[in-house]
Amino acid sequence: MPTTDDKQRTVIYGDLAAVEAAAGQPEEACRDACLALDQLEITWYATGMERIREVRGALAPHQHDRYVRDLDERLYGWTTTVSTRSR
Repeated sequence: MPTTDDKQRTVIYGDLAAVEAAAGQPEEACRDACLALDQLEITWYATGMERIREVRGALAPHQHDRYVRDLDERLYGWTTTVSTRSR
């Protein structure tokens, strides 16, 4: 994808993560969700963040697995950043 599609790239990674989560592949879902977060560091897109949060909700049964905890750490960092920026 061209760099002009940075926002859409976040959504695509989020959608891939959702497919992996639905297929019972939580580690792959976390990998794709982290790629989406990487993209959000370049170009913020609220829709992309919402997709990632939806994936995280789907991963609740795996919340104690290392890769989900790693995703949580990244999401917590983003939540803090977004909350600070909105003040």
